[in-house]
Amino acid sequence: MQDPKLSHARLEWQDGLPVSADFGDVYFSRASGLDETRHVFLKHNRLAERFAALPAHSHFTIAETGFGTGLNFLCAWQLFLAAAPANSRLHFVSAEKFPLTPADLARALALWPELAEEAGELLKQYAVLPPGWHRFVFADGRVLLTLMAGDVLDVLPELDARVDAWFLDGFAPSKNPDMWQQSLFDHMARLSAPAASFATFTSAGFVRRGLKQAGFAVRKVPGFGHKREMSCGELVTPAGQAWQAPWYARPPSANLTERSALVIGAGIAGAASADSLARRGWRVTVLDKEPGPAQAASGNPQGVLYTKLSAHMTPLTQLVLAGYAYSLRLLRARLPKQEDHWDDCGVLQLAWNEGEAKRQAKLAAAGLPAEMLRPVSAGEASDLAGLPLTSGGLFFPQGGWLHPPALVRCLLDHPAIRQLYNREAVSLRYDERHQRWQALTSDGSLLAEASTLILAGAADIARMPQAAHLPLKRIRGQVSTLPATTDSAALRTVLCGEGYVSPARHGSHCFGATFKFDSEHLDPTLAEHEENLAMLEALVPAFRQTLGEALAEKAGGRAAYRCTSPDYLPLIGPLAERDGFVAAYAELARDASLRPEAASPWLPHCYVNVAHGSRGMITAPLAGEIIAALLENEPAPLPRSLMHAAHPSRFLLRDLMRRKLG
Repeated sequence: MQDPKLSHARLEWQDGLPVSADFGDVYFSRASGLDETRHVFLKHNRLAERFAALPAHSHFTIAETGFGTGLNFLCAWQLFLAAAPANSRLHFVSAEKFPLTPADLARALALWPELAEEAGELLKQYAVLPPGWHRFVFADGRVLLTLMAGDVLDVLPELDARVDAWFLDGFAPSKNPDMWQQSLFDHMARLSAPAASFATFTSAGFVRRGLKQAGFAVRKVPGFGHKREMSCGELVTPAGQAWQAPWYARPPSANLTERSALVIGAGIAGAASADSLARRGWRVTVLDKEPGPAQAASGNPQGVLYTKLSAHMTPLTQLVLAGYAYSLRLLRARLPKQEDHWDDCGVLQLAWNEGEAKRQAKLAAAGLPAEMLRPVSAGEASDLAGLPLTSGGLFFPQGGWLHPPALVRCLLDHPAIRQLYNREAVSLRYDERHQRWQALTSDGSLLAEASTLILAGAADIARMPQAAHLPLKRIRGQVSTLPATTDSAALRTVLCGEGYVSPARHGSHCFGATFKFDSEHLDPTLAEHEENLAMLEALVPAFRQTLGEALAEKAGGRAAYRCTSPDYLPLIGPLAERDGFVAAYAELARDASLRPEAASPWLPHCYVNVAHGSRGMITAPLAGEIIAALLENEPAPLPRSLMHAAHPSRFLLRDLMRRKLG
């Protein structure tokens, strides 16, 4: 389980250079950090020529054992854009136990004006990092950084990637002996692609021997500056791959006839899936029965950007933390605030009863960065909100509100994405001869086709036989809107408790929302407006008087169905054929110790991205990156355990194990 108490690096600045107070070592050469990186890591991994030789639409993966100031990443990024084909991508995967604060990172990067453009893009998205893995997207999707905040020996076992080149960095072995272990070299070999290279500034004998034992050929070559020798080499004896249960293993993608995708659903999950693939050069068709994008749950006027977390770092909390940070980076990079699409005004999660206060106290003590959340008193909460409040709570300074349709439209605005509306796919068929998925009307007419199918239409996808076994739950929710008054317009932050209310947008507040498990209509009702107002009164008692008088005459709002799963985690990944899965793994019901090696009976090139519940704006954008990574055989954006936790096959496996226990 991930440790929430992630510490940031403690620096001492000596002669203008950053030195680790914990390890007593400088982050880069005192002579020239830039020249050292180019000599050690770029030259001796032969990156310029390897980048130039990349095939069309391919990617190259670099893994690094210490992100530090990001210097190695920025140098690799700059070289990649200069040398690689325009339709290729660079994946840079880096572990860092003690990430720098944004202020320290900015000060360090200012030392290299030659990297100012790349450094500026990194700093624009970089913030104080919560624990976990963080996906960054740069250069219109051509450069991707997966920054794994944690000890390298903890994160590498969780990495799902095929690495082409290793930057074996980190503080010197004499300063940081805990990192330079045989297990590190063994993990490097296990994760390496055939003939993967490595380079490192050290020529310590035990490092060279450990790399040789793991299967690398090792050479000593001239080092940089005062370092007489360094080490580099290639993998010559591939390590065996760690056993992975076949129901979680990646399905084959090499036999795709073309890079085209049909996405069913034009909400946030469908738009994110389409965007991630279009930026990788895919042709995408988005199909929806509604007259336009974001017509269902993604169509609410304001959604809340914050994370309701558990102090125990459950899989859901870990996923939400990763998705929250990714969505905030996405918004900063691509959706302008000045058009009133979103606002990072902060979110106050109020302690509205005793149970919530106890839960918040545990979360506040869990060790998450204060820049992400901090406890506040009733007085502090009132000052932040701009209104008198009767309770304190937790303040999320990075959070705020979002106009969901704006983000959906932004993600769909790509020349490689074709959007088809008022068209309902009544059935889906896989054409074996042409290896294409086809969406058909009720009379069998063809609506659209593509080599890959992504089902992102929330609970509606269960109407299709291919997805009928997925245990999706449909929950009706209604939000309400009312014109702001002089008093209510003073609200400066989002308030959350049992319900939520946002600062006024276009002169109106949005608040809610109800949860109805047994409702079969989407017409807004006055009764649910009253229910939303009652939740609002618990947050801000004065709002009952200022807003409640106009409820019957001026209330607006909308209702939509949320889609959730039994464990409240989304379903993200490849879809198995149910009967084939049960037949292949029924033996597990008799003997759970068996390790079947046969590949899972996947539906051909079929994926799902659903069940995000009320967290769609937090988890669905990152889910789009997960789908694309699986299809392109790229490094996964999340730890292996989280990828498994969100895998659609988990419920089929659960049912098989229940048969055994029953």
